[in-house]
Amino acid sequence: MPVDSRLPNFRSLAPAQRLEHLQQLLGLGAEDVALLRDAGALSLEVADGMIENVIGRFELPYAIASNFRINGRDVLIPLVVEEPSVVAAASFMAKLTRPAGGFLTSSSEPLMRAQVQIVGVSDPFNARLSLLRAKDEIIALANSKDQVLNKLGGGCRDVEVHTFADSPRGPMLVAHLIVDVRDAMGANTVNTMAETVAPLMERLTGGKVRLRILSNLADLRLARAQLRIAPEHLDTAEYSGAQVIEGVIDAYTFAAIDPYRAATHNKGIMNGIDPLVVATGNDWRAVEAGAHAYACRSGHYGSLTTWEKDSEGHLVGTLEMPMPLGLVGGATKTHPLAQLSLRILGVKTAQELAEIAVAVGLAQNLGALRALATEGIQRGHMALHARNIALSAGARGEEVDWLVKRMVETKDVRADRAETLLREKRGQ
Repeated sequence: MPVDSRLPNFRSLAPAQRLEHLQQLLGLGAEDVALLRDAGALSLEVADGMIENVIGRFELPYAIASNFRINGRDVLIPLVVEEPSVVAAASFMAKLTRPAGGFLTSSSEPLMRAQVQIVGVSDPFNARLSLLRAKDEIIALANSKDQVLNKLGGGCRDVEVHTFADSPRGPMLVAHLIVDVRDAMGANTVNTMAETVAPLMERLTGGKVRLRILSNLADLRLARAQLRIAPEHLDTAEYSGAQVIEGVIDAYTFAAIDPYRAATHNKGIMNGIDPLVVATGNDWRAVEAGAHAYACRSGHYGSLTTWEKDSEGHLVGTLEMPMPLGLVGGATKTHPLAQLSLRILGVKTAQELAEIAVAVGLAQNLGALRALATEGIQRGHMALHARNIALSAGARGEEVDWLVKRMVETKDVRADRAETLLREKRGQ
């Protein structure tokens, strides 16, 4: 069912009103609404089955980012995050992309790597060729362990062999199984395949297999997003759109050449991606690991995004990075809210989910760069952070908005200031 992702005045509604609006927009059932409205969507029994030593559950805010149009389809983006400004920034940047059609995305096939480490090999170059000569046999053996994946069109596709002739532990081979995992994240599948082929590789090389494990540098499983914004859509009260574009490109260049800046720059990208990964029950640690390793692929840690100006003076941004997300297995099938998130997104494949994730990351990066290139990051961020300060000071109900307004007006957002203002108000 097509949806309108713009959600006008959504921020001004109370949480219950927002939920009612989404219920009507998405046709959510009573059970879905209850999952979002009531505490304890994840039962203690289910939580106890997911990980070890469970004693309770830990909740984070669950929000919806608006305005996203991706490949011609409006998408509502569920985000689970505690940091103020993330949802607002992503939603506003998505709004700016709409006049030019929103985000364009694409992705490669869902290929993951399983690594098999072989040590104790005296003739590593000869052993490498022995493995490659037996590639078909290795692939067939790996695929014998997952008939369901084969029926779905996935399975082991290729074998690579990397030679380390002079490691500190002597000659070493590392064989990579290249596996199409379809709509799974793929960890269990590729790990099982690696363990299955290990004895055969030992016989072929005369070496000893040590590690048999996937690589989180999923450099064959890439997702890509593009956006284009005309200068007039970047105008502010204090800066012309053309000035904003120059500032964004300068800020990006800083991240491209300096790893200290790049770390914060890329963290901002992950501010958008991680909350979506969490909301859908995927492994955000795996995505983070792959992202930062990919940022070093040239031998220098740099920006994951690129920002340029096209021949018409429009700002164009791109993001290409590993995105190993799944729709099946793990918490995506276990956690009720993860399942609901996938229904809200309306995705049918893991590749589509990955493409949405990088679009959110690109939007979030633009939000940070635009702020840095103009009034600075703190004005907007502190205005939103003021709500947290007000709540921590003990403000409740109408006191929260009053206290936020007072702190923002005086540009003094501090816990002690909030407490003083609140005491004065209550004293009156």
